[in-house]
Formats: sequence, C-alpha cells, structure tokens
Amino acid sequence: MTAVIPAQVTAARDLVEPALRRAVDQLAPVMRTISRYHFGWADQHGRETPGGGGKALRPALALLSAQAAGADAAAGVPAAVAVELVHNFSLLHDDVMDNDIERRHRPTAWTVFGVPAAILAGDALLTLAVESVRLGYERTGGAVVGCLNEAVQDLIVGQSSDVEFERRTDVTVAECLDMAAGKTGALMRCATSIGALAVGGDQAMVRALADFGDHLGLAFQLVDDLLGIWGSPDVTGEPALADLRSRKKSVPVVAALNSGTEAGARLAELYFEPGQPDQVDDEAALMAMADLVERAGGLTWTEAEADRHIQEAERCLAQLSAPASVTEALRATALFVTRRDR
Repeated sequence: MTAVIPAQVTAARDLVEPALRRAVDQLAPVMRTISRYHFGWADQHGRETPGGGGKALRPALALLSAQAAGADAAAGVPAAVAVELVHNFSLLHDDVMDNDIERRHRPTAWTVFGVPAAILAGDALLTLAVESVRLGYERTGGAVVGCLNEAVQDLIVGQSSDVEFERRTDVTVAECLDMAAGKTGALMRCATSIGALAVGGDQAMVRALADFGDHLGLAFQLVDDLLGIWGSPDVTGEPALADLRSRKKSVPVVAALNSGTEAGARLAELYFEPGQPDQVDDEAALMAMADLVERAGGLTWTEAEADRHIQEAERCLAQLSAPASVTEALRATALFVTRRDR
C-alpha cells in the first residue's frame, strides 16, 4: 500500500520551515553552509536548491500536541522547530558514527565537508534548538528545555547502545528494543508532548501524549529497520540492503539471530564471519542474508511488533481529551508511520 502523507504533516512543513530556515540562518557562515546542505536547501557551495528538507513528521506532531491542548498550531512553532533541529543534530552525528555515505538521495554532510565539520554542525543545531524554546516560551521555557534535554540524553544512551552492539554477537531482542526506545522513541515522545507542555497543557494530557509518542517512536523505528533491509532506495534515500551491508544489529536481524531456527544459525555464520562488513558489495550474498532473516521469522516478528505498538498508541489516544480533529490527525500520522512503502 502506498503511504499518503497526512495533510497535517504537509501543513506543518509549510508552517515550520520558514522559522526553521530563520533559525539556521543565525549560525556562523561555515556552520550555516553545512546545515543548509544537510537539510537539502542548498548545495555544498551554499547555492539554493529546489525541494529539500524531510517529511516534517516530528514538527507536525509538535504542532498537533499544542492543538490538543487547545492552542493554535502557530503557538507550537518554536517547539516544532526545536524538535526538528534536535532530530537533525542526531542525523548529522549518526551518519558519521554509522559511516553512512548517502542521505536523502545525496552524499552525507561528513563526506562533503569532513567529519569534524559535520559533528560541529550537529552541535550547532542542538544549541539552536534550546534557543528556539528559550525565546519562544517565556512562561514554560524551563519545562520545555527539560523535555528536550531528557530526550537528547535518552537518544545518546540509545545511540551508544547501537554502537556497542556492533562489537557484540549476543545482542538480545529486548536489548535491541530498549536501544530503539532511546534512539528513536525518546525524541518522538518529546515531539508528541512538547507542544502541549509549551502552551501550558495539563499534566494528564501531556502524559497521554508522551505515552502515545513512546509507542509511535518504537513503531517508527521498527518500520525503519524493515526499510533498512527491504526498502527501495527511492523511498529510503539510502542504498539497497544498507543495514545488511554494514552488518547492523537491527530488530529483524536480531530477532532472526535469536530465533533458534536453522536459517537463524546460518545467518549468524554469515553475519559474524571475519572481514570488513562495511565494504561488502556482493549483492547476491546480501540478498541471501535478507532471505535468511525472512525465513528465520525476523520480518514477520518485526511487522507484528510494529502493529502492536500502533495499537498501543491508539489506546493512548482513546485516553486523550482533545478535539476530535486533532485526535484523528494524530491517528492518521501514526498509520502513516507503519505504511511507508517498501
């Protein structure tokens, strides 16, 4: 099924991007050039390029969060900008740590500007995020910064676990899900609650929105892990079979490795054989590994787990006292997460 981007996500991009661009324009020239390139707004020389930018999923959730608390979407813009800046801070650093050479259908920032410059650009975006909410919310700014900081700390722990897993052959499914909850779920939790927090929503609403984001974030990461193996480059913006090429311990792989099946055992032999996995270019061997993951049940288990978290997210929405239009928009966004094409 082709995933249709919810209208609220498209509207959020139109509302938030001008403010996001203004924030990035405050950076020093070198950092501004790298950041604009990373966002897809400009080429490596700073010349404007058509299109660019991500889907604005997290900004859309932040705006809907503010609306759930009874505010206009515009009141959530500084929070939405902050969430998107934190997200892109993490992407700049992730690309370096994962040695990824392509994002959004073009070379990653570190391959163009160098590792130190890309790391510093990510740091610059993180400081901008804090500044956005500090200036945007005089009354609730402290609590909103706290929400961001908590998400970043959890994100760092999750990313640290992801890096650690590269050196291990005994990663469990539970550990993998914990890692995903930090690396992806924490920022999604922040995105779905930060708008309501910023506009003074009550604690019960903020908590229900945060719980919704926890489950949505896990579902998002599980689908991402599926796309990392079976996704089309036209959809993912990354090379085919990217996660297998780098021997990533993604959820489908770890589920297969721990399946106790003959296919899982054979996958382990291939996955942990000596060599330089990041340089593996044998497409036939990668396709064989993808087939083993599927035969060992990794695909089916991950799809079912993603569906379970979407159902849990639905239950959180049922507890939410918010306008029906907002609840429906949140539901549509959750469904979009699990229906991205492969």
